[in-house]
Amino acid sequence: MADTGKGKPAIRRFAPIALLAAGLIIFFVLGGGQYISLDFLSAQYANLTAYVAANLLIAAIAYMALYTLVTAISVPGAAPLTIAGGLLFGVALGGSLTVVGAILGATIIFLAARTALADLLREKAGPRVKKLRDGFEENAFNYLLFLRLVPAFPFFLVNIAAGLFGMRTLPYVLGTGLGIIPGTFVFASIGAGAGAVIARGDQISLSGVLTDPAVLLPIVGLAVLALLPVLIRWLRARAERPGAAS
Repeated sequence: MADTGKGKPAIRRFAPIALLAAGLIIFFVLGGGQYISLDFLSAQYANLTAYVAANLLIAAIAYMALYTLVTAISVPGAAPLTIAGGLLFGVALGGSLTVVGAILGATIIFLAARTALADLLREKAGPRVKKLRDGFEENAFNYLLFLRLVPAFPFFLVNIAAGLFGMRTLPYVLGTGLGIIPGTFVFASIGAGAGAVIARGDQISLSGVLTDPAVLLPIVGLAVLALLPVLIRWLRARAERPGAAS
């Protein structure tokens, strides 16, 4: 009976490892990267849209599960997969499925960073993660929101840093959700209009998207608003320092 009591914390501690290991296995068994490329999306567009039309619920669950998996195991490919969501499900549903999948996947790696994987993730993140320490310790929610709106650091690195530096789970989930919504629906809208591009026989491309003012300006504006409380707090602290200019 004593062993059972000791075992429960161990199970909770190593649950994130089990989830990530299972995700890695599933990802590679199913062929992994071929499903999150724009080339695959273009080549299989007719088949995918037909399947979605006939099996909307199953397709939606499968897409959300795939997005969760890709995010949790930190595999590159979020932009093409988000475009796929918009193309196959439309802006509203595709964007919503993407947001939920991204939150779930990000939360898995966030929780892993606070448990048995902490040491391993510190090694994986390297010195770059230390650059995020001050921001999370100063104003975690607004700093996370800013990093989600303007991805100055890789998505997986922010997930790890938030966990390592003690951010609470609920603010993390809320900040992640709010922060990824603008960019997610921008890419989903690109996907929703990509059907005509594929129909012409052209390849879907991200070139020009990140330099389009119609895309960038709203996101930058939201990012500035998110960072504003942090800036105000920093200015107040600087003004209160001994020896500050009178």
